[in-house]
Amino acid sequence: MLALWKTFGRSSRKYNIDLDGPKEVHWLTGNVRKVFEGGLDYCVKMAEQYGGAVKLQSLYGEVVYLSDPLALHHVIMKDHHIFEEPDVFIMNNKAMFGDGLIATIGEQHRKQRKLLNPVFSTSNMREFLPTLQPIAHKLTSIVVSKLPDDGSYKEIDVLPLLSRSALDGVCQAILGYPSNTLETADNDEYTEALRKMSPLISRLMYFRPIVPVVMRNFSSYWIRKLVDLVTTPWIPTERMKDVREMRRIIELMDSGSKKAFAEKKAALETPATLSPTDMQSEVDDLKPGRRKDMMDIMLKANSTSSSSEKLTDAELLGQMNVMVFAGLDTTTSALSRCVYLLAKNPLAQARLRSEIRDAIEPMSLAQDGSSFSEHDNPLLRLSYDALINLPFLDGVVRETLRLYPSLPHMGRKVLKATTLPLQFPVHSSSGAEISSITVHEKSFVIISILAANRNRTMWGDDANEWKPERWLSSTGRKDGPSTDVPSDGAETLSSKLSAPIPGVKDGIRYPGVYSNMMTFLGGSRSCIGFKFAEMEMKQIIAALVLRLHFALPTDSDANGHIKEIQWTLKAFHTPVVKPPAGDGVSPTVPLNVRLVHEEDFKW
Repeated sequence: MLALWKTFGRSSRKYNIDLDGPKEVHWLTGNVRKVFEGGLDYCVKMAEQYGGAVKLQSLYGEVVYLSDPLALHHVIMKDHHIFEEPDVFIMNNKAMFGDGLIATIGEQHRKQRKLLNPVFSTSNMREFLPTLQPIAHKLTSIVVSKLPDDGSYKEIDVLPLLSRSALDGVCQAILGYPSNTLETADNDEYTEALRKMSPLISRLMYFRPIVPVVMRNFSSYWIRKLVDLVTTPWIPTERMKDVREMRRIIELMDSGSKKAFAEKKAALETPATLSPTDMQSEVDDLKPGRRKDMMDIMLKANSTSSSSEKLTDAELLGQMNVMVFAGLDTTTSALSRCVYLLAKNPLAQARLRSEIRDAIEPMSLAQDGSSFSEHDNPLLRLSYDALINLPFLDGVVRETLRLYPSLPHMGRKVLKATTLPLQFPVHSSSGAEISSITVHEKSFVIISILAANRNRTMWGDDANEWKPERWLSSTGRKDGPSTDVPSDGAETLSSKLSAPIPGVKDGIRYPGVYSNMMTFLGGSRSCIGFKFAEMEMKQIIAALVLRLHFALPTDSDANGHIKEIQWTLKAFHTPVVKPPAGDGVSPTVPLNVRLVHEEDFKW
């Protein structure tokens, strides 16, 4: 209790932020929990009712729920040094993944990001695509093998298959580790630990504030003793079983990662006679046919860095853990949502399928996606640039990432009192219109990625609708490179950009690194791997849709109930089947699947 008070008591001053917000407040915990328990609709409706800055109450004081573009420009870019990730975020990530990019701040974070930025360059993405293409093809072939030969539907839970394909992708492209979970349908301990991590994080969300308390107030010796105590079987509750399972998974991940890292490092150190100049040439010379992975590139780049810029082994190991986990969880979530939306929108599915066939037709005489054999699918030879620039596929992926960001909220603590200007006025506590808000030192801000991406003022009255065509110009082409203009905040764009750009209103835009949306944040804390995530999504969606047709479940169970899929929202989006047809808890995406027919290309 003393440790809790030392950590939170000093920061729980009840600053009076002069800002309107929901009046329903629990006497102890406030109403901030509703952001994480009320689901997507609650978050969006709250922002629509109160605007881009909303006052919420928490156990530790007032919180600002922020989605205004100009205010976000200050938080994540202009004044980013004032708005830092809270301890609960940094310390939990450090406990789970080590000293990776999402567990560091300040100079250490800058140094890590400097080393990692080139790893995710477009030139390297071109090298990684041939690693992902066989995985997407294998996924499609496995689904095809489960279907009846007569072309009829079969209900298949696509979630575990998408998860395994994402896992194989990150293991092979990031680690160079051939997990092959798609083929074996069995995971080794390391890959199984990776798959279980995300659901456990969601279930243990309310334990997270305890971690920084313990890490800041106890030595490593007493931390180990405390962990041993709370993870013993004498506490039989379900939640404590989850805590014990989380410890087991973290230890499995740690041992598996250390083993892979040691093998990579040993392989790198084998050619000990190479000079630094020769070593640098190996980093730069990524020849086609030489399957590099991200760890190869990162380790070699680190070996040629100056002593002041080198990362320690602990930091390199942390990057490995973070990249694998982030790539697995976010990609699986986005892929499952994307396939579900295509099943729900058959015309969009047909349009996408037609576009993909048109793109590969010059490389093959095949006129029907279902006629491709195991080894001659032209998608295996589609170039990175051709894949990334397919207009409607691009629209499908962007629109899915806009509406359903894998991480809907991010937190920031205020290190120094400041005033945030607002692009669009909101109301004060008394109802007066205001154009700025004062945030106090030690207060907290919640960046609402979800509300920003659905802001009707910025995205139009149809902001809550899934419309891939919004990313196409009137000629049917995507907006192209101008969509991803440099991220300089809510400022006026060049008048030369005559075509309407999604997410830009009267020259105002969000400061996101990707397509004017906040899905991957922006500034120095933006998601470093968004290009890889986009590429992997596009390759897998293209492979699936070309040969398979997806539809929502239609068959009734013994009690006459039809499965209805919904996404629950806590730490992450989780797809479940609503009761009474499902339990509303177990992650699953059951869809009707069949081989494509010729009419499935018509839209």
